[in-house]
Amino acid sequence: MTTASPTAAPAGRGGPSALLSNRTVTGKLLPFAVFAAVLVPLALTRWSGSTAWPDALTVDLSGPLGDASEWIIDNRDHHPLFLYFFGHVSNAVVLSVRAVYLLLLAVGWAGVTAAAGLIAWRVAGVRLALTTAVAFALCGALGMWVPTMQTLALMVVAVTASVVLGALLGLAAGLSDRFHRMTRPLLDTMQVLPAFAYLLPVVLIFGIGVPAAVLATVVYAAPPMARLTALGLREADGGVMEAVASLGATARQRLLTARLPLARKQLLLGLNQTIMMALSMAVIASVIGAGGLGDRVYQALASVDVGAALAAGLPIVLLAVVLDRTTNAAGSGLDRTDGPRYRTGWRGWSLVALGVALVAVAGRLTGRLDWPSGGTVAIAEPVNRVVDWMTDHLYSGVPVIGGTADWAGHFTTWILDPLRGGLQALPWWALLLVVAALALLIGTWRTALTAVLAMAAIGVLGVWKPSLDTLSQVLAAVAVTLVIGFAAGIAAARSSRVEALLRPVLDVFQTLPQFVYLIPVVALFGVGRAPAVAAAVVYALPAVVRITTQGLRQVDAAALESARSLGATGGQQLRQVQLPLAAPALRLALNQGVVLVLAVVIIGGLVGGGALGYDVVFGLAQGDLATGLVAGAAIVCLGLTLDRVTQPTERRKGA
Repeated sequence: MTTASPTAAPAGRGGPSALLSNRTVTGKLLPFAVFAAVLVPLALTRWSGSTAWPDALTVDLSGPLGDASEWIIDNRDHHPLFLYFFGHVSNAVVLSVRAVYLLLLAVGWAGVTAAAGLIAWRVAGVRLALTTAVAFALCGALGMWVPTMQTLALMVVAVTASVVLGALLGLAAGLSDRFHRMTRPLLDTMQVLPAFAYLLPVVLIFGIGVPAAVLATVVYAAPPMARLTALGLREADGGVMEAVASLGATARQRLLTARLPLARKQLLLGLNQTIMMALSMAVIASVIGAGGLGDRVYQALASVDVGAALAAGLPIVLLAVVLDRTTNAAGSGLDRTDGPRYRTGWRGWSLVALGVALVAVAGRLTGRLDWPSGGTVAIAEPVNRVVDWMTDHLYSGVPVIGGTADWAGHFTTWILDPLRGGLQALPWWALLLVVAALALLIGTWRTALTAVLAMAAIGVLGVWKPSLDTLSQVLAAVAVTLVIGFAAGIAAARSSRVEALLRPVLDVFQTLPQFVYLIPVVALFGVGRAPAVAAAVVYALPAVVRITTQGLRQVDAAALESARSLGATGGQQLRQVQLPLAAPALRLALNQGVVLVLAVVIIGGLVGGGALGYDVVFGLAQGDLATGLVAGAAIVCLGLTLDRVTQPTERRKGA
């Protein structure tokens, strides 16, 4: 027996497949090469003097968007659309948030903590209940109880509206193929369009305050609920649906008694993702007057107080972790029938209601509704001392390896500058051909056409050069994310101990508002494109690590056992069995890395990233609807292009 056997077996089986793959690639690229051979001479003849997008092919939207902005401002106070529609929506949001906030204050800190803990106990048991109670207590201990309740009230209303809107869209998309095709580009735009880009239109319509913050959050958080609702309804077990139909059930009865119950897990997953995305908007919404924890974070960062920002950011993390664990436990426990009888069914919810009522009444009778002032711990000063030490000792002058400022400078000089220069030196038509070829290799002609049109739209909008600058930063950030993420994911998949150690770190990275770790990043790396890339890597890394770990762990155990029986080493098993079989998960990790890096482009614009991110922030700050929306639309087009060239598309039969 030799150790080469694991290689030989797959190769032997894969020979014809590989040949077929080569023939498929040749069949795809041959017509494309013929098309390019015709197009390139024409492009060289017509646009040989410049590599940038031709001015003749651009459309100036500043005039129409400026007119729209002026019309909104002029008619906001007296037009029937604002008085009888947007005005009522705004009032309903304000009243709802205020009612929830007053209810939370009336229940008191003990009642809210007991309610959260008892709900977690009802859903998952004692361990999660204790974790939840401790998390809410820590929010008070950090001196952030009132801002936490403000954020929680806003999140309750925003998540409720997002769930209702998303469920209705998902219901229609799940029952109608035509509506599903119609809503997909809408949901793509809602999810990819940077929040800063649509904050300005929302503020123009609703003004600064809670209504604008809630509605901006709904736009951002509703798509996951819609997608997962549609997915759950469309993937309902065909056998069950046939059986229900054979019993003479109407369409409404089939929906209520079969489709929705079968889609419960997807619905709860949609709720989970909606909550996570709504909480991630807490700080961004504070820019337009949301208040609460986000406002505390934003104000602290405005004064470069990292400690105060962390004290306000940690409760957001705690809320996100607790809600994530609770909703996940609710989804995984849907089909469970075990557990104590007093905790399951209506008995459990009765005990929850009774416990909350008793604690709330006790708190009101004793006059202890507010968090005790003596029970707070100040962490701002120690955190600031740590940040100062890091700045003094790591920024520069570190022997042998150099300081973080040197790393940032080398990264900019050796990677970002050549990458940006190469992209901007490439003729625009050549870049379109490259995009088309990449999209065609992993997808269909429709995929390639979509990618090319999205890339061409960037030029038509007149932001070709800054878009290539942003693209260079995205590509660099994705490369760093994949190197670190794949390495960490492989380590976590091969060791449960490593996975357990990484999990809390990844939780913090994924839920901590980007604004909070922006200041330490700037303190360590300075201002420029390098810290923008570093912030994007921190934000995108958790998803890449988790998807990689899950993909490797789900590799067929029989294939691994077969490789081991043939004498394959651990490294050979990884390279020749696990990585090839986990290729779909790795491609998904690449795709999600691209999407998440793009989501931080705006944040990067605040720390010297420039390009499209800066244009969006500048448009919001100056009230320039044209600049902000055009840059935001360019980011959407860039995201659509990168999505199509990183996510394979299945070819339909007969296509």
